[in-house]
Amino acid sequence: MSQQKNPWQRLKTNSVYDNPWITVHHDEVLTPGGSEGIYGRVIFKNIAVGIIPLDTDFNTWLVGQYRYTLDAYSWEIPEGGSPNNSLPLHSAQRELQEETGLIAEQWSKVLTLHTSNSVTDEKAYIFLAQNLTQGQSAPEDTEDLTLKKLPFAEVVEMVHRGEITDAMSVAGILKVDHLIREGKVGK
Repeated sequence: MSQQKNPWQRLKTNSVYDNPWITVHHDEVLTPGGSEGIYGRVIFKNIAVGIIPLDTDFNTWLVGQYRYTLDAYSWEIPEGGSPNNSLPLHSAQRELQEETGLIAEQWSKVLTLHTSNSVTDEKAYIFLAQNLTQGQSAPEDTEDLTLKKLPFAEVVEMVHRGEITDAMSVAGILKVDHLIREGKVGK
């Protein structure tokens, strides 16, 4: 893929909000068509990580939780944040154990994605975790989680029925399903 020249010109930027997780910028810009405009950008201070644990019987685990921003309950793969100065794999290993109690011997990165690139720079890595051992979970005090073990094929159907809508979960589940169908993930 060839690199394209950036047709946007940033004239002025102001940081309008900042907390430990994000910064929000209000930019004054020249659009690709040459007109003046504004653009809001959310800058993330962490990298997102998501994990699809898969056992030898092709079962996986979903995490259910109430998402404040959606005002709705959500079923998702185990997910979390990785500080920019940390290795995403180490953060994924920590998140998997915190949320599910699972420890995996085999890890592979299956996907890199941008979660909502029209308003944010958030980057996410999705990992497949295999050769699992059950340990003790230790969710953060901000998490009220429900854990569900399901056949992976059923989780794929949940995506197709619209029961899983989280972007990282949908993308990761469909990617792993593709890898399984291609024979690249086996028992």
